[in-house]
Amino acid sequence: MAAAKLSPADSLSFCLAQLTAAAGEGLGGGKDTATNETPLGRALLALRTRHVKAAGGIERFRARGGLRPLLALLRRAAAAGPAPSQAGPGSAPSSVESAASSGPAPSLGPAPSAASSSTPSPPARLRKTLDLALSVLANCCTEGECRAEVRRLGGIIPLVTILQCVKTDSIQNRTARALGNLAMEPESCGDIHSAGAVPLLVEGLTACQDSQCRQSVVRALRNLADSPQHRLALAKQGAVRPLAELLAAAPDPAMTLALVRALLELSRGCSRACAEQLSLGGGLGPLVSLASHPKRAVREAAILILANLCAQGLVRPALGNAGGVEVLLGELRRRRGPSGASPASQQPLVRAVCLLCREAINRARLRDAGGLELLMGLLRDPRASAWHPRVVAALVGFFYDTGALGRLQALGLVPLLAGQLCGEAGDEEEEGREAASWDFPEERTPERAEAGSFQSLRSWLISEGYAADPGDISPDWSPERCPPPPEPVSRASPSLGPTSLRTPRALRPPARSPAATAPEEPWGREGPALLLLSRFSQAPDPSGALVTGPALCGLLAYVTGAPGSPSPRALRILARLTCNPACLEAFVRSYGAALLRAWLVLGVAPDDWPALRSRPARRSQHQHRELGEMLLQNLTVQAESPFGVGALTHLLLSGSPEDRVACALTLPFICRKPSLWRRLLLDQGGLRLLLSALTRPAPHPLFLFFAADSLSCLQGLVSPTVSPALLPAIPLDLDPPSPCLYEPLLGPAPTPAPDLHFLLDSGLRLPAQRAASANASPFFRALLAGSFAEAHMDLVPLRGLSPSAAWPVLHHLHGCRGCGATLGPVPPPGQPLMGSEAEEALEAAGRFLLPGLEEELEEAVGRIHLGPQGGPESVGEVFRLGRPRLAAHCARWTLGLGQCPRKRALALVGLVEAAGDEAGPLTEAFLAVMMGVELGGEGPSRDG
Repeated sequence: MAAAKLSPADSLSFCLAQLTAAAGEGLGGGKDTATNETPLGRALLALRTRHVKAAGGIERFRARGGLRPLLALLRRAAAAGPAPSQAGPGSAPSSVESAASSGPAPSLGPAPSAASSSTPSPPARLRKTLDLALSVLANCCTEGECRAEVRRLGGIIPLVTILQCVKTDSIQNRTARALGNLAMEPESCGDIHSAGAVPLLVEGLTACQDSQCRQSVVRALRNLADSPQHRLALAKQGAVRPLAELLAAAPDPAMTLALVRALLELSRGCSRACAEQLSLGGGLGPLVSLASHPKRAVREAAILILANLCAQGLVRPALGNAGGVEVLLGELRRRRGPSGASPASQQPLVRAVCLLCREAINRARLRDAGGLELLMGLLRDPRASAWHPRVVAALVGFFYDTGALGRLQALGLVPLLAGQLCGEAGDEEEEGREAASWDFPEERTPERAEAGSFQSLRSWLISEGYAADPGDISPDWSPERCPPPPEPVSRASPSLGPTSLRTPRALRPPARSPAATAPEEPWGREGPALLLLSRFSQAPDPSGALVTGPALCGLLAYVTGAPGSPSPRALRILARLTCNPACLEAFVRSYGAALLRAWLVLGVAPDDWPALRSRPARRSQHQHRELGEMLLQNLTVQAESPFGVGALTHLLLSGSPEDRVACALTLPFICRKPSLWRRLLLDQGGLRLLLSALTRPAPHPLFLFFAADSLSCLQGLVSPTVSPALLPAIPLDLDPPSPCLYEPLLGPAPTPAPDLHFLLDSGLRLPAQRAASANASPFFRALLAGSFAEAHMDLVPLRGLSPSAAWPVLHHLHGCRGCGATLGPVPPPGQPLMGSEAEEALEAAGRFLLPGLEEELEEAVGRIHLGPQGGPESVGEVFRLGRPRLAAHCARWTLGLGQCPRKRALALVGLVEAAGDEAGPLTEAFLAVMMGVELGGEGPSRDG
């Protein structure tokens, strides 16, 4: 087969030569009679169809210097084209036309003259040349290096000139396509804006009828919206409204996709001008309809445009009327579903839904469409923690919607709000003034004309010192609300300090004169949550929502952990709750009163128990103590009122077992009348009920801490009237030892001589006096002076007795009292008592019927383990010995008035662990101490 004949246009060198010649000589040239085409036309056609489209063709064309003559040709064509009939409002500046022939290209020759009638007319030839040249340039501008060189060679100005001068749809289409490709570079995008191309593109969008041309113009506008400044410039030059009008005309699918993509770019960081034009162009309804489009790209773009528009308050009511609220809620709900998108894709929708809550009409739609449940789901989601401050601020919009507040409370909003008080600040950006609620639009017109009477009044008020400047007085001023003139303040007066915090976003109150209102409350990130909590606290009975463990913990954590001074609103909430009689039972049931005392008065937060957690230094504990005492005093007033007495009595006698225990524990904190606490706690069994609950599963994480504090408070109430039997607590080093009566029997020449020896299991023989031993104990009297065989033996075995345990026994048998022998078997603090020689000695004292020795040994154990050297961990160890007197000593140590609250609670924990499931001994020990009953006093009288 013969090879096809190659034409000259197949050579890139031929095409470049024709371009260079045309750039230097003009657009004319001889016509090839065989093909009815000029050489330039063949070269441009070959460049477009073969050379540029080939692999690496654009790079070769640029490397061979093809862009310079191509741009020179376009300059020549722009200069030869017909000038516009008149300069419309969208025309490019005159400087564009004057610069059309300038640039780095070679100087152009004179424009070609008209051809003969047998050749095509110059306008037709010009259009064809421009079509091909612009197509080649647009294809080349798809690569970054070509775009940079076109900008360097000044190729933007000729394109803008062509866009202005040649109004043919095909030329406009290819020019817009080239400009759109160039706009992909930020530098070129700025030059296109500076060259005045935007008004020409907008004009072409409304004038051309070809769909391809419109799509190219729409794409160019989309690429030109690459920065906030450029988007604002496009909106101000009217680029948004024609797009919206085209979208409202229900175009073909390809055009619809191009329009929504362009509007999505233009609406990013939506400006006021963009929102106004899109609304005036009738684009809201079509966008809402496109939110259900079958094509995903169109659907998602329309939804994001609606979300962007929510940033402008002026368009949100119209957006809600068009059905935008339901669309955005439905999409956000879908994306939050099990198969939904990532949290990052939800962010614009969350922001939009929160902004929609700023207008009453949209709040009603959002509430009816299930938006409250969706917002609550966001607050519960830890993955959405960055949006929590925004969601809480949005819920403030429902401040006066009683039905919505009731629904939010039922959904559990209050604990979530309390948790937000000490949460981390979100990373949301600040909203501008234009995002504020459109229910109260700002006056954007120049200052309204004011009546002469108002101007005169204002001048008089300023002259008399009632106002500092004209801005302090509004036309709704009235004399009844005018305070006396403020005192002059010296320059040395202290500033407001940390109270001068920022006001809430979109909730800033109208500016008033500082002299006309109270000082503005500080408003930090916790402001919206506190405002809603304050609203809930003003209900007739807020106990179900606010007097709960999570809510109180959140409020107290904020009050004690705020970096600066906490908001006075939080303090008012706590005071309002404690002064409300309807909250009294809730404070009792939830252990709220005990929590107030532990956290504020004692300084022990739930996180500090049982292990103390390190935390940065905060406000003075003295201030917290004063607040806690004030709140407890409020509860005391409620508890001692007739209503409170009846409520507490009913709770203690007829409540559930958990409520009865909580009531018994709380009574010492909020009852100061002896007749009341004695009747409820002592006469009607409240104290015994509390003590019996110590060994059961704890109903509250801090139950044992609360119980130890409650028992200590009750001990303080009982002390003035009942004096408990106190065991001596003389320090060991200050107690002088008594003379030892047994020591003379141990020397080499004992006096008197022993007439008896006791043989231990270890083989040790201990001397003794038979008469002294028989007189000291009924056991030894029967053993040594009775009818047993040991009465006639000089060596009497004592089985099951170690030397250390036998030592205090022998001393006691021979009359030693306080000689120090009882301290020998007792181990030092920190070592276990169970299984020790002290336990063995106590058992021996009981077995040998020596109650006096038992008492001395118990006193020795108490002095060593419950004295100054002992700690709370020793209390449970002593209680495990099972001795009633030692149990009472442990209870007395726990309830000591000067005891540290933390040590007291740790001691009670040890006692409960030692008691196990047997609550009886522990209960009796505490009752004995508090009622002043001596334990262990029954039985044989003390010997000796």
